[in-house]
Amino acid sequence: MFFFRRKKEETTPMYLIAGLGNPTSKYEKTRHNAGFDVIDLLAEKYHISVTEQKHKALSGFGIIEGQRVLLVKPQTFMNLSGESIVAFLNFYKLDVTTQMIVIYDDISLAPGKLRVRMKGSAGGHNGIKNIIARVGSQDFMRIRVGIGEKPQGWDLADYVTSRFSREERAQVEEAMELAADAAALMVQGKTDEAMNRYNGK
Repeated sequence: MFFFRRKKEETTPMYLIAGLGNPTSKYEKTRHNAGFDVIDLLAEKYHISVTEQKHKALSGFGIIEGQRVLLVKPQTFMNLSGESIVAFLNFYKLDVTTQMIVIYDDISLAPGKLRVRMKGSAGGHNGIKNIIARVGSQDFMRIRVGIGEKPQGWDLADYVTSRFSREERAQVEEAMELAADAAALMVQGKTDEAMNRYNGK
């Protein structure tokens, strides 16, 4: 009996696209789960099943605009996101600078605003802090989705795990669609175009 063995290059992604968030239904649609929501949009648009449980994450292979990608939703809770991501990078021998895109929420941006960057600091985001610590570099592509500044008197943890108002949700959902479009440009090597088109939108 003969077994068909897929070539290694057919099972290795060109890009790892990770969306950050917290697992379980308790945190669905909260501000901190903006990254998860963008991954869900990409999965729906490009018919990618993000259901495989591997390296402490839900993941799935697919094709976005002709490029092989691996969509990843770490299930470690936000502050340990790097554990999962570094495992994928090492397993597939991916380059942090050129083959990884991280999508996450940002309280410094108003709801509905985006920032696409080639690199940068954590900016106080604990998930990004952990990724930088684990991969040993802050030189990786990212898409930041605005969730709004913490109101005075609020605890930060309570705020980022709260849900949007109806008006905010409409703004953020539009931004998430644009974030998915930006990711599609970035996997085509068009990060500069994504920055010019979506930064500030």
